[in-house]
Amino acid sequence: MKEQLHNIRHSLAHLLAAAVLELYPDTKNTIGPAIDDGFYYDFEFSSPISDKELPKIEKKMREILKTWKGFTSEEKTPAEASTHFAHNPYKVELIEEIVNKGECITFYTSGKFTDLCRGGHVEDTKEISADAFKLDRVAGAYWRGDEKNKMLTRIYGLAFETKEELDAFIIQREEAKKRDHKVIGPQMKLFTISSLIGPGLPLMQPRGMIIRKEIEDYLWKMHSKKGYHRVWTPHIAKVELYETSGHAAKFGDELFRVQGKEDSFILKPMNCPHHMQIFADNQFSYRDMPLRYFEPATVYRDEKSGQLGGLTRVRSITQDDGHLFCTTEQIGEEIKTIVSIIKEFYTTMGLINGYWVRLSLRGDDKTKYLGSDEVWEKAEGALTKVCEEEKLPYKPAKDEAAFYGPKLDFMFKDAIGREWQLATVQCDFNLPERFDLSFTNNEGKKERPVVIHRAISGSLERFMGVMIEHFAGNFPVWLSPVQVSIVPVRENHNDLAKEIANMLKEKDIRVEVLDENDSLGKRINHAKASKVPYVIVLGDKEQTAGVLTIEKRDGTKIVDIIKDDFLNQILEKINSKSLDL
Repeated sequence: MKEQLHNIRHSLAHLLAAAVLELYPDTKNTIGPAIDDGFYYDFEFSSPISDKELPKIEKKMREILKTWKGFTSEEKTPAEASTHFAHNPYKVELIEEIVNKGECITFYTSGKFTDLCRGGHVEDTKEISADAFKLDRVAGAYWRGDEKNKMLTRIYGLAFETKEELDAFIIQREEAKKRDHKVIGPQMKLFTISSLIGPGLPLMQPRGMIIRKEIEDYLWKMHSKKGYHRVWTPHIAKVELYETSGHAAKFGDELFRVQGKEDSFILKPMNCPHHMQIFADNQFSYRDMPLRYFEPATVYRDEKSGQLGGLTRVRSITQDDGHLFCTTEQIGEEIKTIVSIIKEFYTTMGLINGYWVRLSLRGDDKTKYLGSDEVWEKAEGALTKVCEEEKLPYKPAKDEAAFYGPKLDFMFKDAIGREWQLATVQCDFNLPERFDLSFTNNEGKKERPVVIHRAISGSLERFMGVMIEHFAGNFPVWLSPVQVSIVPVRENHNDLAKEIANMLKEKDIRVEVLDENDSLGKRINHAKASKVPYVIVLGDKEQTAGVLTIEKRDGTKIVDIIKDDFLNQILEKINSKSLDL
């Protein structure tokens, strides 16, 4: 978020608080940050409010905005600050926290409203366009995000620099609702969430499994050509594995723990420590390097239930995981190969336009990261060099690195312009050190390998959720669970329907014959609701003339085509992984 937009949004959070306190004087205001699409502010109201009150609050905000000029700041002593907010225990708690950190206490005032704040506001409230913000919704939120604390009322607002940007966002969000994978997925019988199994643990229906397997097979096909070897690792491991890797301390209560008869185990939260053990059980020399392992494996993390949603935030995460063990000199070429796979994959998926790469680097607080300065400088330098040599559209981002190394996060835009972080490449000098990994170099001495972590889709669950929304369920032919629906008009057309279906099945085309007792209209509508790419309706004309009329999912038709020509056309679409019908 650029600074100007952040300042507008944060200033509007102040304006929201001022309006609420004017309309509801006995309310206690807490905190109100800028967020990705606007701002919010948390309040303790004496009586509950709902979305119905938002127009009134928004109107008051615009009234107050006309009277504001800018923001003035003033430092306060702890006593002055606590006295000012004596009636508000939330602000008092924040003041005590600021004092304990040894930081300055600052108040910011605009008009009649004063708030405890670190700053980041517009210099002149004329920078805020009165028609470029809108209150959005009311939600519940625990104080400081802790469910042990009091439930507060959070008011969300949308805010942009111009009315046009606000309108475009609202339109995009409405389109996103139509594409919601949590709606389309169950409707198309792609996946199921069972309350008996638990939230964040989706089940793949047969049709969903077809899509997942097609994606997985495509990923493996690309990697097998690049010298990767498939491996398999179990779903649990002893606690000591993750204590050695550092993940036990890092992930803490996100780990699922399993007590065996003799040992304590953890459901694996990632695959890398297991792959370290595969490497460690071999005697490699520099001639064997690089070693490339590939495993589409499921890992488990105990995410908070409130953060779970459909396929995009789950507790069982199937990563198309890969780990490369190489020499320092091989880092550049190996990452370039990974980048080429990423570009091919996302071109096929129709997501390559407008992508960019976040080069995630270590922050100033070095206690948050494993490894020496020398190791980090070497890893960050290697990734930066690849970005420059490959002319990637990259942006450095401090304090965004993994705790064990810097990384490249690839950001892609879907069909309606939303941005998703999907592929990732991470350079790691730390795990080889922790697991004492080595190979014999060309001087006959032991040398540490470098580990490169990479995932192309990120996770198959999340990627499927993104793809459902990207395509709005209208998958390209190669991914469609059913590629052709055949609808015989009457019972005497069933034999022809089965003949065509068998011809297509022999070429591994996924086909269904809808010859049930429902009316012709209902059967055709079923095929369309299932978003099948091609529907063949067979009647007397088709039976006597020996040609077909194919209705495409987009409403266009292929008229009077012979069976073999249609077969060749659909095979070409499947084999080329075309995005077009």
